[in-house]
Amino acid sequence: MSRPAAPKANTEALLREGYPVSARQALPLAGIRVVDYSHFLAGPYVGRCLAALGAEVIKVERPGTGDAGRQHAWFVGEHSGYFLQQNMGKKGLCVNTKDPRGNELMQRLVDSADVFVENYRPGALKKLGLGYEELATRNPGLVYCSISAYGHTGPDSHRAGFGLIAEAKSGIMQMVGNPGEAPPLLRISLGDMYTGIHAVAAINAALLGRVKSGQGQHIDMALYDTLVSMHEYAVQCYTLSGGKEVPVQTGHDMPNSTLYGVFRAQDGDLVIAAQVDDAWKRFAALVAQTGGPAGFGDDTRYHTSVGRNANRLEILPVVRAWVEARPVAEVLSLLDAIDVPCAKVQRIDEVLADPQIQARGMVVEQQHPALGTIRLPNLPFRFSGCDTTQTQVAPDLGEHNAEVAASLGFSNAQIAAMQADGVLYGK
Repeated sequence: MSRPAAPKANTEALLREGYPVSARQALPLAGIRVVDYSHFLAGPYVGRCLAALGAEVIKVERPGTGDAGRQHAWFVGEHSGYFLQQNMGKKGLCVNTKDPRGNELMQRLVDSADVFVENYRPGALKKLGLGYEELATRNPGLVYCSISAYGHTGPDSHRAGFGLIAEAKSGIMQMVGNPGEAPPLLRISLGDMYTGIHAVAAINAALLGRVKSGQGQHIDMALYDTLVSMHEYAVQCYTLSGGKEVPVQTGHDMPNSTLYGVFRAQDGDLVIAAQVDDAWKRFAALVAQTGGPAGFGDDTRYHTSVGRNANRLEILPVVRAWVEARPVAEVLSLLDAIDVPCAKVQRIDEVLADPQIQARGMVVEQQHPALGTIRLPNLPFRFSGCDTTQTQVAPDLGEHNAEVAASLGFSNAQIAAMQADGVLYGK
């Protein structure tokens, strides 16, 4: 089987991070082949992460329009930024698996692979001969990762779903927003992304386990499961109280973590995290010294978390009035000076201009053959010995058909025939 050459770390990136150039290493997943048979977001995000970590990721799409993510905004011309972001660093294969030749190509491809990623409704790929049982019989070492709304077991396993559905059912959405109002949309794909990164962790664990056992396995990831697991407080609050405490909407602060919330200043919004006793005492003393109520910092009722929570409705009006009297920059300056965590609520243009984000290389520039320079969010992986920044743009539909087919042993004549017949499909 053809394997990609081990990529070299970006010397400039390593130097930026303060690491010696001698520390350069191959990317962690160099030599691992991944078949990415997924669409939209959760699955493609997994493939993107694995590609950044050094794996050869082959994005498999169906003839016609390919991954439905190609039709998702934001568009520049005919190119979807959504697709460009989640599929960078991959090779593109577009094949008709219903044709016997296309099915044989897929079987050979999976035989050569270490990992298979899919996010279709449970049972859908069995119809194509691409279910776990079928593929594992041919390739016992295969790590097969499925992502779905509800997982492959349970009474809801047959149901379709998206991140929005999991966010609603998980109890997360019900706790967001103002009391008495319908909860807002989260505006980020929390379910998909959180499930995706858990899948990346599970895949790497399975690959490590395979070193000892020689066997792959099926990883069954559900959006609903991962969001329920994300509750760091609500579940244990309910279970340990004997079912008496059910977290509800509280608006802009957390009743059980005073003071921790969002506040409006003269010219914008900011967050303050003074919920730790020492930070609270510094903050309360500052408020008292700069126009707040005399003695506010000395009130011992507020010096413990239990006391602050019990007297939250007395504390909040004081803090809100103090913040509202000042511009954001002044509040941040005062709080930074006494080491109380705080931040402006930033717009996305402010995020991209943030020197911290720039210093961390969290925006990657790529050279696209049709669009020129494009800028997209980077992944947060940071290794001392290698750079995971992905400069290879997402593939056009079927861009690497011939290359992938040749690596599987198909002759030039066979490849040409499949291209002519539409078995291998390209733009």
